[in-house]
Amino acid sequence: MPSTTYPCDRAMTKEQQRAELHRTIWRIANDLRGSVDGWDFKSYVLGLLFYRFISEHLTAYINGLERAASVGDFDYADFSDEQAEFGREVTVEEKGYYILPSELFANVRARAPHDPNLNETLERVFANIEGSAIGTDSEGDLKGLFDDLDVNSAKLGPTVARRNEKLVKLLNAIGDLALGTFADNTIDAFGDAYEYLMTMYAGSAGKSGGEFFTPQEVSELLARITVVGKTSVNKVYDPACGSGSLLLKFAKVLGKENVRQGFFGQEINLTTYNLARINMFLHDVNFEQFDIAHGDTLIDPAHWDDEPFEAIVSNPPYSTRWAGADDQLLINDPRFAPAGVLAPKSKADLAFTMHMLHWLAVNGTAAIVEFPGVLYRGGAEQKIRKYLIDNNYVDAVIQLPPDLFFGTTIATCIIVLKKSKASNDVLFIDGSAQFARVGNKNKLTDANRAAILDAFVRREPAPYFASLVENSALADNSYNVSVSSYVETEDTTEAVDIEALNAEIARIVARQSELRAKIDAIVADLEGDKG
Repeated sequence: MPSTTYPCDRAMTKEQQRAELHRTIWRIANDLRGSVDGWDFKSYVLGLLFYRFISEHLTAYINGLERAASVGDFDYADFSDEQAEFGREVTVEEKGYYILPSELFANVRARAPHDPNLNETLERVFANIEGSAIGTDSEGDLKGLFDDLDVNSAKLGPTVARRNEKLVKLLNAIGDLALGTFADNTIDAFGDAYEYLMTMYAGSAGKSGGEFFTPQEVSELLARITVVGKTSVNKVYDPACGSGSLLLKFAKVLGKENVRQGFFGQEINLTTYNLARINMFLHDVNFEQFDIAHGDTLIDPAHWDDEPFEAIVSNPPYSTRWAGADDQLLINDPRFAPAGVLAPKSKADLAFTMHMLHWLAVNGTAAIVEFPGVLYRGGAEQKIRKYLIDNNYVDAVIQLPPDLFFGTTIATCIIVLKKSKASNDVLFIDGSAQFARVGNKNKLTDANRAAILDAFVRREPAPYFASLVENSALADNSYNVSVSSYVETEDTTEAVDIEALNAEIARIVARQSELRAKIDAIVADLEGDKG
């Protein structure tokens, strides 16, 4: 079986790793072009990526144990299935799943070109992986993870032989992808594959901008904002977690071991919910350390018994519809009742905000990406902002640059919430110019993120960049918390000396008159010669 460590990867830069990943995905897409719809294609690629990585992680785990016990040349991939059975129970207890040697990705791939029943083989392997967790604590975390990977679909080809040809190509392409171990990568390999696939295909799948993968640079900024001054947190939470990559930024920012009680999230879309659980496994987050739930967070939240959370980050869907006033029970829900009003039915943004505030620990921080309209619109949203400001829960509002997110060019913002503030003011940061143009999107560079985070930590006014505003002043301004209302825009127009300009104009006019007189004289001479 190929080693899970690729020494050359350590020398690869972040952009080189990303470019290599994108080239491989594009090549696979071209191989499948015309037969598999883009949205379905995403499931094949990510499903097989998952299969490869859990195979390699399990092999590395077992090899590590055996080699530590002085079995120097031990390789689990070379074991027989009968020999491997002895370790099933203890391995499932530790890792949450089990894969027999014959069913490891590398071994199935090696046999694939000569397996006339490859589709059946893969179907059986996937069922066995999920089945290995039945009756254990990890059963719920494994169940349904391969549901979106239909190896018998006619979309792969009209006959079994043609489908298997496609599957062999997929296995080889995924197997050849030099991603190494996650510790060796400077990019979130799985998350980046997800982001790239969403960019390629989400338009044709009818997905809105709010459902996209949050760019990794924005994710890191959100995570760092919530842990300022901390080296660990009790647990992290995202009520609209998508593929889970925002949550997983804490593993890189703090280290997995410093998220003491684990990663929590909820996702309404079934396919994306499966991707979030897969993403946790791919980042070697043990099943005991994450709890990703499927369902509608606003109507049926899954983690009542787990809150409060010390760090909350989210990029919830923008201006999505929800039950709102149509559900009379919601006005008495302890998450929404304190504001005395529900977010509009057509705009659930501040419903998510109220949900997160309620579940936020007293010593915690929430950083939420918001649609700009929630900062200044009237009606119910203004009343919710009034509640947030009057109770001193809003710590900062950060304006982000436009065109950061895939599927939308909107200039979003970040609202930072705290329940224990040291002052009665709000910090406004105008980060709208903090970007570099990369390809056809804007991007927060390391320097851009550092500038915004430094201003957040300093909490001091800075000309044209940061402003501190008392809550009373916000109240006087109808609880408008739009950054542009409080941070002055620098005047970049050039000062003009009117007297000097008039003198220059007079000089030009005089010169024009002089030239015109000379031209008239030349014309007169020419006309005289003709006469």
